[in-house]
Amino acid sequence: MEQLMLAPAEGLTGAEAEARRRRGEANTAVQGGSRGYAEILRTNVFSFFNLILFTIGAALLVLGRYSDALISVGLGLINAVLSAAQEIRAKRKLDRLQLLDRAGVLVVRDGRETEVAPDRVVRGDVLRVRPGDQIVVDGPLLDGGRLEADESLLTGESDPVVKHPGDDLRSGSLCVAGDGHQLARDVGVHSYAGRLTTEARRATTDRTPLQRSIEFIVRLVMALTVLMSGAILAQAALEGFSVLRVVQITAVLSGLVPYGLFFLIALAYTAGAVRIARSGALVQQVNAVESMTSVDVICTDKTGTLTTGQLVLEEIVPLGDHEYGEAAGALGGLAHNATTPNVTAMAIAGSLGGPVWRVRDEVPFSSSLRWSGLVAEEGTWVLGAPDALAGRLPRPVPATEITDRTGRGLRVLLLARAADPEGGLRDAAGRPGLPVLEPVALAVLADEVRPEVAAAVARFRDDGVELKVLSGDDPRTVAAIAARAGITGDEPVTGAVLDDLDDAALDRLVARTGVFGRVAPEHKERIVRSLRRQGRYVAMVGDGVNDARALKKAHVGVAMRSGSAVTRDVADIVLVEDDFSALSPAQYEGRRIINGIGISLYVFLARVASQGLVILSVTMLGLSFPYSPTQVGLTLFTVGIPTVFLTFWAKPTPPDPHLARNLVRFVVPASVVTATFGTAIYAVFYTLVMHGFGSGRAPERIIHEFERTTGLIYGVDADFTEASATILAQTGLSTFFCFASFLLILFLAPRSRVFAAWTAPTGDKRPSWLVLGLMVAFGAVLCVPVLWQYFGLMGPSKPVFFVVLPMLILWYLTLTVVFRLRLFDRLLGLENPD
Repeated sequence: MEQLMLAPAEGLTGAEAEARRRRGEANTAVQGGSRGYAEILRTNVFSFFNLILFTIGAALLVLGRYSDALISVGLGLINAVLSAAQEIRAKRKLDRLQLLDRAGVLVVRDGRETEVAPDRVVRGDVLRVRPGDQIVVDGPLLDGGRLEADESLLTGESDPVVKHPGDDLRSGSLCVAGDGHQLARDVGVHSYAGRLTTEARRATTDRTPLQRSIEFIVRLVMALTVLMSGAILAQAALEGFSVLRVVQITAVLSGLVPYGLFFLIALAYTAGAVRIARSGALVQQVNAVESMTSVDVICTDKTGTLTTGQLVLEEIVPLGDHEYGEAAGALGGLAHNATTPNVTAMAIAGSLGGPVWRVRDEVPFSSSLRWSGLVAEEGTWVLGAPDALAGRLPRPVPATEITDRTGRGLRVLLLARAADPEGGLRDAAGRPGLPVLEPVALAVLADEVRPEVAAAVARFRDDGVELKVLSGDDPRTVAAIAARAGITGDEPVTGAVLDDLDDAALDRLVARTGVFGRVAPEHKERIVRSLRRQGRYVAMVGDGVNDARALKKAHVGVAMRSGSAVTRDVADIVLVEDDFSALSPAQYEGRRIINGIGISLYVFLARVASQGLVILSVTMLGLSFPYSPTQVGLTLFTVGIPTVFLTFWAKPTPPDPHLARNLVRFVVPASVVTATFGTAIYAVFYTLVMHGFGSGRAPERIIHEFERTTGLIYGVDADFTEASATILAQTGLSTFFCFASFLLILFLAPRSRVFAAWTAPTGDKRPSWLVLGLMVAFGAVLCVPVLWQYFGLMGPSKPVFFVVLPMLILWYLTLTVVFRLRLFDRLLGLENPD
């Protein structure tokens, strides 16, 4: 390598390059990085929850109970397909991710320059680098070269960096000026771009607080169900139940587990993603909609996020005896007549008009010169950094005029004119050189802050969300831009300070600091890690590759559409209009989702607890099992449809901070009262039928009805009496439970004071119409033979009607008194603290 550093040698021969490629030393694109398809399918389909359902379904299939098996495993399959499809979609996006483009590059092979694809470059190759070329490997610039590299994609530093012989050129940067040869030292996965790509491809998924809460509830219910199943199955074994009956009981008990909550969350996330897409935010990870609601700190890059990446002319300050008009005209002339304008010239040209000059010579701006100039018939004009021009000025520019503005994060340039009107901008050898200059004015430019940022920052601050700025630019400039956006804090900190800090010291510094400048990608990642260690819920907003690692480490990664493809691919949310304020609707929808799922939890858990109590009570009374697997499908009416509508109708108010406590306050009395009435109804019907058939006093028409419903023949089939008692009791119980579940919705979302025993009236008519529609739908189930036979019920029956209707009225009155007087709150010590 030292020999190659001395002079751009002839490079490798074709044979040497081929040998190195076979040894694995080629600049091969990064492959893989995420989980394979087989692993994704295996973990999603055969999850802990689904295995239980699939085992029961397999047993039912063996026993020929096809409809029961379909109900037992159908929901598990839907959840598995949804989760697997989402992860596969994310995997395909990550696997396509590449930091480097695939344009050809020039390498020196066999003593001559040859264009090859980037993946054909090998370690030890000598590459020719020209303006506009992307650097595809890591390695030093060789002797005889000098160029400027734009590393903003990697570091966030907006100004090009001058590279001298021996300086490293990093893959992923762009040559913007100069020319030279580079030695390929680190290639493929070992290069800087390769390492960044590997990090970006690593699959990381955070479960949101709501997802963790739902999973805990499901596991808790599952544990209680397993304990209850053990007791009931032990009793079944002692009483000599058939294998079919044991499997059916197990299927019913497993149906108590609210798997539908996962499906409901997926639907709510999808609907929320569609809503906020209309506001300019594309959701790529669906749980990010809800996750935004939990965010309490937002870390953001500066260039491209807080600012547009463009400069604007802030002011013109004439110096000495010069007039504003003269200075403005000269600035406009420089900007409009430049043949290779940079961002500064374009910003000036956008603010000022300019005359047409007859240009005789031009020196374009470069980072090494730090000035540009034109020689025209109207004079020789120069625009550059004050310190770069200071050596050619007869008198210094007042320091306060410059420092006051640079301290506010503004960019100050000096406009000067050659003292000799005939003076040029080159020396005798034709190299750029400055003549004696006369200062004319200061041109003050500022980064253009996005117009929506200040209002968005104010809204986040009002919601208790803290903002921190992490940028690769100068800390003073970053602090000034942050202040203009409304983000304030302690003195800004440079990334170099973070290198010597352990985790504890870093946590203390990050907690009190709002602005970080000159930070590298690894610094941004460490800051996000620090915030997570402190229990903060972090969103990271960025647009460059230098932000990708921090985006993946944050709970929510947000990218600008105009940013790099790598950043967009790893982000959870993409702001398609580059509008920072589009995050507010995401929080809005997140609140709607949390509140909607919260209401659904009341309905789900009330159903689970009520049915569980009925099963225990009926079993303790020594009666037949109160449900069949097909009757579990009635939860479509009592839970499935209602919760979908209630979730979508929820209002985006702040989430209930006492949700767990209020769930207990509602679910316990609702389930106890409902289970008490349900058990009584089941026992009455079961006992009446057993007593009537057993004594031989049953009316002839009742016997014919049971024969038609059960398929058994009275006096021939030995189990006719028990089967008839069971089906009538199950019909009465299911009818009562369905109508009680419908009315329970009105307690949760009352339109008027009639049902406002639990909460205040909402005035919303939609829940009332939903309840009416559900009652009509269930009435159709009881009246249509195909439907009531499918669900294992009896058809329309007067005894059921005359018992269930009065019990529903008593149930409503009892529950109203319990809620209004807060009887269970007092019993459990859960009265409101206020």
